[in-house]
Amino acid sequence: MKVIIKNIADLVQVEHKIQEKVSGAAMKNLATIKDAFLCMEDGLITDFGSMDDWAGIDDWNNTEVIDAEGGMVFPTWVDSHSHLVFGGSREGEFVDRINGLTYEEIANRGGGILNSAKKLAEATEDELYESASARLIELIKMGTGALEIKSGYGLSTESELKMLRVIKRLKENFPITIKSTFLGAHALPLAYKDNKEAYLKLIEEEMLPKVAEEDLAEYVDIFCEKGYFSVEDMERVVNAGKKYGLIPKVHVNQFNIIGGVPSAVKLGALSVDHLEIVNQEDIDALKGSATMPTLLPSCSFFLKIPYGPAREMMDQGLPICLATDYNPGSTPSGNMNFVISLACIQMNMNPEEAINAATINGAYAMGISENEGSIAKGKKGNIFITKKIPSYAFLPYNFGHDIIDKVFINGELFDRN
Repeated sequence: MKVIIKNIADLVQVEHKIQEKVSGAAMKNLATIKDAFLCMEDGLITDFGSMDDWAGIDDWNNTEVIDAEGGMVFPTWVDSHSHLVFGGSREGEFVDRINGLTYEEIANRGGGILNSAKKLAEATEDELYESASARLIELIKMGTGALEIKSGYGLSTESELKMLRVIKRLKENFPITIKSTFLGAHALPLAYKDNKEAYLKLIEEEMLPKVAEEDLAEYVDIFCEKGYFSVEDMERVVNAGKKYGLIPKVHVNQFNIIGGVPSAVKLGALSVDHLEIVNQEDIDALKGSATMPTLLPSCSFFLKIPYGPAREMMDQGLPICLATDYNPGSTPSGNMNFVISLACIQMNMNPEEAINAATINGAYAMGISENEGSIAKGKKGNIFITKKIPSYAFLPYNFGHDIIDKVFINGELFDRN
């Protein structure tokens, strides 16, 4: 099927030469074409340009023409950090925080990640798949066209594998790109509360071999944070994952700076995620590296913790990626549109910078820059059409409102109910 979209007010994030990522001052550049058309065929973008340059349609066979009616077209968002598969919500902890308990205090009472691990252990694989599918449909309708999903609520070999198998089923049954991350080192399970060494051995000697045997993950992750796992633990788990071909993407600097960023860069991490607090040593380590700094502003919003210093990092020449951190405890939302609004409102990012961070740089953080993250010939036909809006800056400005009219994945309208 050939799909032609005409009368596009603004075709946003166009590339004539594909970039891996954009950094520093270049993040303020966002190429657009006004009064545009876009062609997609066999799942790929085949042509685009100004309506003045459109030659029309020679062959109407198997061709659908859609009038954008003055709406805008964006590439779908790339969400490079999520925990979409989980066993149940945690609104009780939400109320606990309102009543004054901290994230750490809730965790020490058996809440937090351990609460999610308990709920996940009690759920069947089919139940997890059904609930995750419903969430995924919702995310796609909100404009997300590629998603990374982590394990980490299993904390046992059986439950970690169960999560990863659910992610594999999502990959097989949904048209968007999904990448899977093994996060066995998310927290210490109660059975290993006083024996971290034994749990790390379990990850190395049992979990990782089975993950590799079933080809269940592309990435390996660890929560490098005080009270969870140290820098030395991160190096150990990442190196163990590398033996099975897993690329590191790691949680660092959410609450404390303990040296995780420089170490992750040395380990060749594709991304370092959270970065609510960073120092100059962290920024210097990231300069010139292949590691993408990934900020998660809706986590900061929900937990009322600092927002990552995006402005400072970009002013020193770094790229920035934005992602949701969708999870039941600290970010119960996968809405990338809201993430972009928060980036502009709370982190002083320009709309152009935020859109770049949620598209091209998100694609880099998922290793899919060649095929996704922008409007370019040969890339996947993953786009969304907005309702009629005055400018692309209206998207972050008009936070909380649904301005997306249609979503196309691989050149086909996504209409799953």
